[in-house]
Amino acid sequence: MIRRALLLLLVPLLLCAGAGQAQAAGYRYWSFWERDAGHWVYATQGPSLARPSDGDVQGFRFAVSEDSADAARPRGKADFATICAKTPARDGGKRVALVLDFGTPSDAPAGETPPATRTACARVSPDATTAEALASVAKPLRYDTDALLCAISGYPEKGCGEQVSKEQQERPAAEKNSPSDGGPSLGLLAGIAVVVVLGGAAVWQVRRRG
Repeated sequence: MIRRALLLLLVPLLLCAGAGQAQAAGYRYWSFWERDAGHWVYATQGPSLARPSDGDVQGFRFAVSEDSADAARPRGKADFATICAKTPARDGGKRVALVLDFGTPSDAPAGETPPATRTACARVSPDATTAEALASVAKPLRYDTDALLCAISGYPEKGCGEQVSKEQQERPAAEKNSPSDGGPSLGLLAGIAVVVVLGGAAVWQVRRRG
């Protein structure tokens, strides 16, 4: 009797959790990142507004993501000294290290193959934006009418921030950013806690009736 009561409580919860995951949708786009204290941080400004300083490291990653919390970070070496080792400083300019991660085949639009991840050191004017630094080393760039960055070095050839179904956005666990990715979601854990509480109440009711 007790097991049956717990099962009746747990099954609807798991079905709801599965339905929520199935309905989740992602978007295929270039995300913009800034390097801070050795870690990638999702940029709070677009590349056309951000104005990096000399010695800054910034990155771009093409991937399918649900939101900024789910977005995949750029891969590869990301230290300024390595990327700009062959680009000496000059008066009247600044150097910005860029990491360009074109993503994985699973994130690529149909019929396209992502180029290899690469780095570049952009030497630009002191007041240049990230977009200007990017344009100096990774043309052609493509933007949509809302100034959303659609392509770097011509990749991808088509599309811009299009929605991708759950089946199309499967990504290996190694690509996830959070240590908890692949495990139960916070909502699911909270739901299980509710089940435990309700289950305890059911046990108490059964024992009371007995």
